[in-house]
Amino acid sequence: MPFDLDRIGAGLPVAASLPELSHALGNQTASRTTAVIQAPPGTGKTTLIPPALHNHTKGKILVTAPRRVAVRAAARRLRHLDPQRARLVGFAVRGEYQRGDAVEFVTPGVLLRRLLTDPGLEGISGVIIDEVHERQLDTDLALGMLRELHELRNSLDSPFYLVAMSATLDAQRYSELLDNAPIIATPAVTHPVDVLYRPGPQRLGVRGVEKQYLEHVARVAREGIEKHGESVLVFVPGVREVTAVCELLDNAIPLHGRLSAREQDAALTDHGTPRIIVSTSIAESSVTVPGVRVVVDSGLARQPQHDATRGISGLVTVGCARSSAEQRAGRAGREGPGTVYRCYTESEFTRMTPHATPEIFTTDLTQAALFMACWGSPDLPLIDAPPPGPFQQAQATLQQLGAVDPSGTVTNFGRRLASIPCDPRLGRALLLTGTRRAAGIVACLADDPRGDIAQLTPNKAEAQRLHSLVTSSGSHDDSPGVVTGLAYPEFIAKRVGENEFLLASGTRAVTRDNTFAGAEWLAVASLSSAGERVYIHAAAHLSEDEALSLIGVSETVEASLVNGRIRGRKVRRAGKIELSSTPVAVPSEQAAEALAAGLDVSLFPWSQAATGLRNRLAFVRAQRGEPWPDVSDAALNSMLGDWLAPEIQDIAQGTPLSQVDMLPALRRLVPWPEAASFDEYAPPQLTVPSGRHVFVDYSTGRPVVSVKLQECFGLAESPTLCGQRVLFHLLSPAGRPLAVTDDLASFWSGPYSQVRADMRGRYPKHPWPEDPWSAEATGRVKERRKR
Repeated sequence: MPFDLDRIGAGLPVAASLPELSHALGNQTASRTTAVIQAPPGTGKTTLIPPALHNHTKGKILVTAPRRVAVRAAARRLRHLDPQRARLVGFAVRGEYQRGDAVEFVTPGVLLRRLLTDPGLEGISGVIIDEVHERQLDTDLALGMLRELHELRNSLDSPFYLVAMSATLDAQRYSELLDNAPIIATPAVTHPVDVLYRPGPQRLGVRGVEKQYLEHVARVAREGIEKHGESVLVFVPGVREVTAVCELLDNAIPLHGRLSAREQDAALTDHGTPRIIVSTSIAESSVTVPGVRVVVDSGLARQPQHDATRGISGLVTVGCARSSAEQRAGRAGREGPGTVYRCYTESEFTRMTPHATPEIFTTDLTQAALFMACWGSPDLPLIDAPPPGPFQQAQATLQQLGAVDPSGTVTNFGRRLASIPCDPRLGRALLLTGTRRAAGIVACLADDPRGDIAQLTPNKAEAQRLHSLVTSSGSHDDSPGVVTGLAYPEFIAKRVGENEFLLASGTRAVTRDNTFAGAEWLAVASLSSAGERVYIHAAAHLSEDEALSLIGVSETVEASLVNGRIRGRKVRRAGKIELSSTPVAVPSEQAAEALAAGLDVSLFPWSQAATGLRNRLAFVRAQRGEPWPDVSDAALNSMLGDWLAPEIQDIAQGTPLSQVDMLPALRRLVPWPEAASFDEYAPPQLTVPSGRHVFVDYSTGRPVVSVKLQECFGLAESPTLCGQRVLFHLLSPAGRPLAVTDDLASFWSGPYSQVRADMRGRYPKHPWPEDPWSAEATGRVKERRKR
């Protein structure tokens, strides 16, 4: 029995687009099994398109929604609108599953893991990816994998339907990704919304959202319900802010992803009386809160951020994008004329970034890299490719975890990690411990912890679910410190000052209070950076033995230059944490290796001859390229151990740095057989008409000679070296500059006459002929006339 689309779509604007969708998908060919649905929030696309696609295909449809609360709400809404088919509508979120044989709503994370265990999605006729405009990383990955599956299934004559839906999206880009899918647009049906600006005090401080600003948001929400007598929807960035604002208001209702299904239902059910709902961004487009005519917008959002340099990931509070502010405002006009109060200035609104940055550019890519390795497609068709640097860092992390081998191929351990619904680092900690207690700690670590991990209470259902995924106990202790250290060994930290710790990664971090007073070692679970400072938000105590066991201890002999001579020390380290240091003698081979890694070409003495040779090499390299060597500081330092090896060996054996001759080392860089042409390309000297050999200066990147003007009489053309004309600095008899030119012919024909007029009286003993073309070039004074 098909869904009753007339009943489900009654009053929904997107119902008018169903004939166009049916026509677009009318032919079961590869080009007719994809579509892009563009429909604003509140038009009913999430409610009506899934049952419509089921009726078209006669098969099971999976629908992704970006958050658990949206998944539950969508399933509940469809069941309510078509109760005769309610038992065939299901949903799956982390830790909760209700089977649906016709339509099943899932989160992108659930769909990704289903794809990894069942790459062909047997028994599934189509998938709808909703809210693609939010650009969540899991959504982008799922769409890329489904694009490949779509191509495979249709090539096997097994039609597979793929639909992307969004409130606001770059429709053409998604159409091209989905094999030039037809774009079906539903116009917004909204009522007028009055926009009022109510700027408050400073929004953000070092610790996040300022308390005074949240108090201002609460006052504006109270004003909204008292003035309009309508339900008010308040947007704040995160769970902590939701809780804080609710505490400032009487009977306010929270709405966020960590609430139970019953608590979320309370926010999404309209009982006909005005109420205040305080929500995170999930109510922008993922779910519709009924009865709302007033919106209060804090102008803030939470987004993932990954500091690749320090390896720190987390959620940060930022100003929301203008598209988000507009969607929030639109929620006030869904059911009738409404009002939005923006708790910031109009100029701040105009300065907002147009759209939120896609997560693929801001978040840690370790889990994404693991999913892609498990999928086995190195060139996954994504709407945006991952940035190379962070993606390579993610692949390196997976190799350290043992999830992939050096070739990037996923290991059996990596597949186990991918099956666990949490970050691969946390999955590793769970698998290496395996106890019920460890599962509880991992549940806490996955939930943006704050404070002492040992004092936190885990979500029992989540802890039980995680423990059920482990088949055997591991070999490690399950204390909070060890479990946290197994997940984040690079963040194990040693105290180096009052409230200051040095992480094994080499980063210094501070605690904001005395929660860990007296602790010498910590296993850090949560960090954030603010400028140059890094703050510890959550950690667990560790003993020194536990810390060193988790990090591992290395002992190396290091060499350094002190006053131009080698000095050595034996250093014990745990990661970048120095444990001890003892002076030692350094074997010459080891000293040479250490020197090659630590020396800089700028420390060596550069004679005039060596500098001249280096400038000549740089000139020829610039003009002719390979195989002529790059002799910049960066290039020379990168291969110091090769071209300077004999000199480094001499230093290691006691030769002072000040006595090193760089000239023979540079000569070793001149390529062979091209060296035979070196003096032709860049001669060290140039013969001028007077017969003298003049030094050629290449330090500016072009050949320059400085010579007395009289020595160049008769020279009509400037010589050319490697296609560059020589620049002449023509000097007076006293060596002062008279002219600079690389066009001697023009100089003799023009400016020379004025130079002659100015100089002949000042230097009467030197020749200043009227005709410089035929005059004899000379560096001498005129001969005295005989009386």
